Parts: sequence; C-alpha cells; structure tokens
Amino acid sequence: MKELTISLNTGSDIPMYGQIYTYIKEEIRKGRIRNGEQLPSARALSRHLSVSRSTVDMAYLQLQSEGYIDSLPRKGYYVSDINLLHGLHDALPGNLFEEKPIRSEAGIDFSPRGIDLSYFPFNAWRKISKNILSADNPELFKTGNPKGDRAFRQTIARYLFEARGVRTEADRIILGAGNEYLLLLLNQILGGERNIAMENPTYTQAYRVFLSLGQKIVPVDMDGQGINIRELAGTMADTVYVMPSHHYPMGIVMPIGRRLELLKWSAGHPDRYIIEDDYDSEFRYKGKPIPALKSLDEKDSVIYIGTFSKSISPALRMSYMVLPARLMKIYQKKLSFYSSSVSSMDQAIVNEFITGGQFERHLNRMRSIYKNKHDLLANELKKINRPVRILGENSGLHILLETDSELNEECIMDMLLKEGVRIYGLSEYYIRPPAQPYKSAFILGYANLTDKQILKGVSEIKKVLEAVR
Repeated sequence: MKELTISLNTGSDIPMYGQIYTYIKEEIRKGRIRNGEQLPSARALSRHLSVSRSTVDMAYLQLQSEGYIDSLPRKGYYVSDINLLHGLHDALPGNLFEEKPIRSEAGIDFSPRGIDLSYFPFNAWRKISKNILSADNPELFKTGNPKGDRAFRQTIARYLFEARGVRTEADRIILGAGNEYLLLLLNQILGGERNIAMENPTYTQAYRVFLSLGQKIVPVDMDGQGINIRELAGTMADTVYVMPSHHYPMGIVMPIGRRLELLKWSAGHPDRYIIEDDYDSEFRYKGKPIPALKSLDEKDSVIYIGTFSKSISPALRMSYMVLPARLMKIYQKKLSFYSSSVSSMDQAIVNEFITGGQFERHLNRMRSIYKNKHDLLANELKKINRPVRILGENSGLHILLETDSELNEECIMDMLLKEGVRIYGLSEYYIRPPAQPYKSAFILGYANLTDKQILKGVSEIKKVLEAVR
C-alpha cells in the first residue's frame, strides 16, 4: 500500500478535498501510482494528513466518480486501469466520439459535471450503512432481483409520482449502473437497427453509446423551445432522445406546448418511442417545477430515465428506467436472466436514505446552496462589458454564456486556461453544424466551485472577453 504525502495549502482557494483529489489524480495519470495499487484507507490517510475523515471521503468519492479508482467491499480503494477509459473510443468513428485532449490543470474549473461534495451528509450515510450491515441480512449478499430490489423500486415509484408527476408501478422500473448501462440494455430491448433522432447539440455520452452500437443517428436542430418538431417529422426517425427538463448543454426547458407536439409525433406510429433523459430535473430556481414528459404519456410511448448522480453522488453509478408495458414484456421474455448491475447493499442504503427523509432534506439544502451559487454566477456574468446572453439560467447546474460574435472558442478557452480558468465550448457538443449560424458560447458549471472561485473565475472571463474584439 502506497503512503501518500501531500503538501496541503490551507490558504488556497481550492478546498482540502480538492487538493487531495488533484494530487492523487495526477499521480495516477503520470503512472507514479500504478494500476491495481491499493490506496490508504480514508481513516489512515486522514490521520496521516491531519484532516477530517469526511475530507478524504469527498476526495475518494470524486476520484471514484471519474473512474480513477474503484472501491472493493471490505478491501478498500484500488487504482483503476485508466487506459481502458479511452480504449473503446479509439476504435470508433465520429467527431463527438473522439476524446478531447486533456488540458493542463486549472485552478478554477467550471466543469458541468461537478457537484458540491462538501455538504454531503456523510454521518447520516455512515449511520445507515452501519445499521444495514449490523442487521446481518443474508439477502444483501445474494444476486437479487434482475430489475433491482422490489422495495427500492416501490420507493422510486413513489418518488417519481411525488416529485415528477409520473404514475408508474415498481414492476415497470429497472435499475442500472448508470445511464449508459441502461441505454445498452434498452438497445437490446428495442432490437435491430433504429433511426435515433437526437437534439443538436446533444449530450455526447448518449451519442457515443448509440454510435458504438451501430445505430443510425439523426441530428435535429433546436430552437428556443427545444427540438424542432417539424424537422423531426421530416426524418425517418423511429426513436428520439430528448432532455426536456433541462437540456444539456443548451439549458432549455421544453414548454408544455412543445411536449404535447412531441407526444403527438410519437403517437403517429405504434413503433415510435421517446427516450426522456430527465437530466438535472431536481434543481429549478424560478417558477414551479414542470412535471416530466412521461407524466403526459397517455399512449405509453415514453421511456423515462432518471439518475441519482447529481442529487446524491455520481460515484453511486445508480440510474433507473421506466419502460412502456410492451417493452417490459420484451425485457421479461428475452433479458430477465441478466443479473442486476447495482449492488444490493447500495440499493438498501439509498432506499433507507430516501424513506428516512434524509434525501429530501439533503436535496432541499443543495437546492438552496446551488441557487446561491447560480445567482452569484449569473449576476457577475451580467457585468461583462460587451453584449453577451445568459441562457438556461432557471434550472440545472450549469449556465450557457453566448457571446455577441463568432469568437474562436478554442482561442478564448486557451487564453483563460493560461490564467488558471477552464471553461467549455458549445461547439464540441454539435453532431453537425446547425442550419443557422451560431454564435460562440461557453458552458459554465458552478456546482463544485466556491463563491470565491466563481468571483475570481468570472473576473478572468470578463477580462478576456472585453479584451478580444
């Protein structure tokens, strides 16, 4: 087991867990901590560095969520083979399928994937875990139901009704280790080659999954209300993948009228399906929450996918899918022999976390924290002394900053990176150039940043954008 001696800067803007995370990540990427090597336990490392246990827990949780380390029950943390993270992408075509070069480290990273782990209720989580283990329940160590524990699926069904307006039964829900796994499973359920329409720009992870499966991708441009239904109707698409609650990366919330148009499209043929990725639906800062598209689904043609990655932690690798009745019959007939990809232990913990009320309290707390960060970022961006437009500012964990001209996104990003600030260009998310010319725009995630980092980061963005003409 490798001993880690990390020089921590107590005066840095980067929190302690962030410094530990960055150090270990760089050691792994540079090969100084090798594939398969065991890391110190969180307790041992916290003692060694004279920091709290929760600080190390947060660092390990972030490393695990990004695939740098794995947690083995009763054994500890081990370094993953990071070469495997990129091996599949090298063999397949498509601009969006290519991994972008890893840029040098930035002190302030407006990553849209981050969450704020400093408020995670570690004590409650640890207590639930201990209580479940002390019960000596042998069922937790069995393979379990392929679709997931029934009691947990009932809990999810209740949550979907109360929070998203979705009426469903536990028997229509399948748990999976992340959205990508569920899309792989769905591909087998649907069977054969399909024409899958995707919003342009789109969520690249889903695009890569469909591309790797040999599906035909049909890009459909967006307008201010979401996917262009007229353009969709003119294609041969039989399936459409949408993110109506908070589109990534555009931040658009699809209004009720457009949702009804989309449902009307799916009703036009019995073999048409809508895949609803309910991305970021938990976080809305203005107006009343809009129910999920699935809640309006009278024809039972919407496949609903949700996740706990933003509301709890991406390290859980826990998502769920609600299938139309006819597709569930196919699953039961052809694929029910698959073992569940989510551990029974994790299911039991999250189930208790929800039913015991801790999930709702945590979610309410994070909504308030994220709203404060969101408002700070939006207000500071409005001070930029050149025409810019802020999009998608009513919900989610990122904002889209559109400039007044066709600035070179790569150039702007490189200039900011030299100042220690990383932002993300919108052009990387387009499957093809849109029919209408688009202005340069940048995705700014804020969940994992402190107020001080947001202020410093926007100050640098302001300097660069005001200097470039």
